[in-house]
Amino acid sequence: GSLRFTRSYPESIPSIPARRGIHTGIRTFPFRDWQKWYAEDVGLWGWQPIPRGQTTLAETLSKEGFYNLFVTDTLHQFRPFYDFHRGFHAFHFVRGQERDFFRPQTAQSKKRIEDALIGGPNASHAEEIMLQYYANTLGREKEEDWFAPQVFLKGMEFMEAAREAQPFFLTVDVYDPHEPWDPPEKYTNMYSDGYGGPEPVTSSSGRSAWMTEAQLDRMHALYSGEVTMMDEWLGKFMNKASDLGLMENTMFVFLSDHGHAFGEHGYAGKVVTALYPELTDTVFMIKHPNGNGAGETSDFFVSTHDVTPTILGALGVEPPAPLQGQDLTPLLDGNGPEKARPYFTAGYHDHVWARDDRYAMFARYDGAEAKLFDLEKDPNMDKDVDSSNPGVSKRMFTDYVLKDAGGPLPSY
Repeated sequence: GSLRFTRSYPESIPSIPARRGIHTGIRTFPFRDWQKWYAEDVGLWGWQPIPRGQTTLAETLSKEGFYNLFVTDTLHQFRPFYDFHRGFHAFHFVRGQERDFFRPQTAQSKKRIEDALIGGPNASHAEEIMLQYYANTLGREKEEDWFAPQVFLKGMEFMEAAREAQPFFLTVDVYDPHEPWDPPEKYTNMYSDGYGGPEPVTSSSGRSAWMTEAQLDRMHALYSGEVTMMDEWLGKFMNKASDLGLMENTMFVFLSDHGHAFGEHGYAGKVVTALYPELTDTVFMIKHPNGNGAGETSDFFVSTHDVTPTILGALGVEPPAPLQGQDLTPLLDGNGPEKARPYFTAGYHDHVWARDDRYAMFARYDGAEAKLFDLEKDPNMDKDVDSSNPGVSKRMFTDYVLKDAGGPLPSY
């Protein structure tokens, strides 16, 4: 069993900003000194390599004699000039996920686009992704050819090798259940009774009104199927760890980087201006070898940048420089946290998000266009109450967001 955190949020969204925090223990928000790394790179604030002056968890553990291994199919980490494999002694990149420039597009692969539902506010971007994805995945036959199985199988191989080189640190970073969603049919069938027409394999991030209810339901079923496939292979990975005798001396940390919208508030995808629970709520669990906290929950606010200080804290290793995240190991022992967190903040491109025990709000980087929600009465954040609670959003922006950011937020 694990200790499960019920209030887990990424301090920065999406993939790369969140992973910067995971690997360093330092917040990516508020995106100071951001620059787009190269012409074709993703143009979201904070999306860039780990700054040279920051030390990664793997680099710290390497100096402590750990053998560090890294397996991932998260394509952005191995695009040009990115360096998320710093400090790892062996790393394996599973190629071909999403729009990874892996295989050349052919007439045969391009024809597969006819089976995909392409439309909505970002149709051209969705089509560009799917054309490359279909080229990358042409010829898949068995379940082991899908990406999550490939990553976990390689993770199992690395774990078996590492068992002889203890102590070790293994990072298995699975891009699924990120879109595109096209799991083997048996998984989709668990959540869908049948569907005719082009498959909604990606969301064309934006307003969801261009899709019918049936299409949205099917998209959610494809996503659910992909989550289930990933979960199945995570189970195989954990069984392998057990077979290797690692459960008694190994700590496991499980987390995700962000969520995804499926029409809950009229949006599908990861929309910067729609920071609702379906996007911001994440998974975070810790399985301690001694069973500390097993089967219990904690409502302490936790985030991506807590991973590094927690692992170092569990090992009794001092970081080379102060970290911004917290060591969560006291919570595993049933104690209080090192430092109270009465609120939490996050950033996604040019928008910010904050919550405390009572309210959640999100707004533009300068506090404009704020939306406010009373979490006691409205945990799903369906009703904006900003106009009937004057001053609350402004207070949260000033006392929470600007305080955490250390002053006014940059803009680009």
